[in-house]
Amino acid sequence: MHTASHYSGDQFEHCLGVIRQAASEILSLLNVHGAEAKDPRWFLEQARLNLGGWANVARRLNLNDAQISDFTLQLRHLQQVVPVYERGQAVTDNQLIAALRFVAALEFVRQQQPRLKFDSLPGEDGDAHQEQAQRQLRALTLTLNALISQAFPDATRLNDSLKLQFGADSVRRWLANSDAGDILSGMLFSDLALLIVDKKAFARHYSTLFNSASALTFLAEQRVTLHAFLEDCRVMRNAVLAHRPLTTTERVLLDNYQRQIASPVQRAFEQGRTRVNPASFMAVDSNELHHFWENARSKDRALGGDVSAVRENIEPPKKQPVRSPEDRDQVISTVLWCTVGVAMLVMAFAALWMFNNVAPAESTAQASEALVDAPEREIPSPREKLANMGISWDINSLRAAIDRNDSQVTMLFLQGGMTWQLAWTEQAQSFRYDDVLELLLRYRLQMDEPKPCRRFISTLSHAMSNGESLTSVRKDYLQAFCTTPAVVERQRYNVSQAKLRADATPDAQNKKWLTIQSAIYSALR
Repeated sequence: MHTASHYSGDQFEHCLGVIRQAASEILSLLNVHGAEAKDPRWFLEQARLNLGGWANVARRLNLNDAQISDFTLQLRHLQQVVPVYERGQAVTDNQLIAALRFVAALEFVRQQQPRLKFDSLPGEDGDAHQEQAQRQLRALTLTLNALISQAFPDATRLNDSLKLQFGADSVRRWLANSDAGDILSGMLFSDLALLIVDKKAFARHYSTLFNSASALTFLAEQRVTLHAFLEDCRVMRNAVLAHRPLTTTERVLLDNYQRQIASPVQRAFEQGRTRVNPASFMAVDSNELHHFWENARSKDRALGGDVSAVRENIEPPKKQPVRSPEDRDQVISTVLWCTVGVAMLVMAFAALWMFNNVAPAESTAQASEALVDAPEREIPSPREKLANMGISWDINSLRAAIDRNDSQVTMLFLQGGMTWQLAWTEQAQSFRYDDVLELLLRYRLQMDEPKPCRRFISTLSHAMSNGESLTSVRKDYLQAFCTTPAVVERQRYNVSQAKLRADATPDAQNKKWLTIQSAIYSALR
């Protein structure tokens, strides 16, 4: 990771100014009084404690569960990347990106809550700057298109692969919306991005292109970082399609995203490892640029808009198994026997009814009257309770409840049968939300994330490297989900590799990493 330029340092200082002003106004809005809010994490934690929970903070800021969860996530990233800052110190790309993303989150809060009036980032706004942003988004779209085309040079093979991954209906819709049979030109940006960031596709086709040590290091994995950046670019692209000018914050973010994504591919092109040249996609005149975006708006309307977030992995459509002739004969035989059984039961019940019909009419009347008079009590289901609370039944609402340590709402989701994933507990683990974490452990059978331990252990290792501890709850999670022989053996291998590095280079960092890996291995055994 290289040191940012003087311009990046100025932008970072401007971001901190916006954050401090916004913190002061939000504190005033939430009726929280205290010292100057230099630490944004402090002022939100103080607000949560004073108001009795994240739900009340969200209500004051006019945010729903998913929005307050995303806001606190950006806050957490900022605190992790910039734990301490002194004016004038060198600023890295990741620190600037974290600050810009949090400023963008604050600007969204200001849009939702009109009583907030803090300033945005200073910057010139004009047609030339908007046109440059449009060039960058166009170049990014064409770069993704070119990378996929290089991985699948045969159009027929590409179409067949897309049918297996997305289904024939989606392929027909994309072909109908494409240019001259180029199916990629008829797809949404989120679909193009998914073809790149899907775990299997990324490892097979694109990981070697994005292996630069100075790019895409904002999050734990390059693929996860690329996914987050492309999702933000999708939102900005939708703004351009809707003729909304990008804000200064969005344009500076886009400039950083475009450099982080294009630089590794550009270096691979210069080294002869790929035919994709991202720089060539920036060379476009105003007329051609205008034609590109008008064509993009037409395709966007035809597909109903790019409204869904970029998914993390491709989930192929479920196929109905084809029945063999023997299976069909078995089904017919089963249906016939069931019909005979139902007929026999009907005859038996009819005979019993005729036999018991001699009972006094008065007893029947009294029983009927008692049934009519008996009060009907219906206990609302967990889903109905959530609906009465104004909370929708979806995974985003469950994740938001976990992120804000809301045990009551989380309990209703779990009682209603919703499944959960181990990755959703990362923020709760860092903030030590033991109440909701222990609740999830009681419903461990509803954890359905496939092979969750590699990511969980990797995230835990980096968290411990940043100063967090291996708490008893984290040990419980490791023992509950990650004690299979394969996981234990992989962790033993990680310990041996860490020991080799520590022996070869016995510095403080390598010794610390060996201690972390050994502690995790001990918790697994």
